[in-house]
Amino acid sequence: MQNQTLNFDPALLHKAQGVRVVFFDVDGVLTDGGLLFTEDGETIKRFSTLDGHGLKMLQKAGITPAVITGRDSEPLRVRLKALGINHARYGTEDKAPAAQEILNELGLDWSQAAHMGDDWPDIAVMTRAAFACAPSNAHIEVKAIAHYVTQREGGNGAAREFCDLLLMACGRYAELLQSYRV
Repeated sequence: MQNQTLNFDPALLHKAQGVRVVFFDVDGVLTDGGLLFTEDGETIKRFSTLDGHGLKMLQKAGITPAVITGRDSEPLRVRLKALGINHARYGTEDKAPAAQEILNELGLDWSQAAHMGDDWPDIAVMTRAAFACAPSNAHIEVKAIAHYVTQREGGNGAAREFCDLLLMACGRYAELLQSYRV
């Protein structure tokens, strides 16, 4: 069996150990934050397959990924459905109450929650959650309160990097990796 390559600070992994639900923003986290518009005014977004696989691995490890976003679009709903994400709130700028609703649905509390965000609307959830993460291209105020800032940018593997950290923290990373080395 080959050893895993990733290595995170043990104190960081300890802080993330109890996470059972992760709230993700979309624009700037699961996408690069850019908005492309068709001639008909439809929004087009680009999602990273690395990030998508990370979200699926969280589910395999028993960690629930959830999405809270200020926007709503059919492509976003299609992508989240394809990833099996059942907990999502769309078109909400006041994210803390939306996160609390999801926590209530799951029977969890803030001490079991993490959040990955990139801009001011994410701050209320990030400061309540036990673990906060920001992509490297997040707003400076958001990076200042994050427990971890990814090396990768939003929409380009940042969410996957955070998923990998959480998988290592819960002790499932090596096992899941090994399942691909058949």
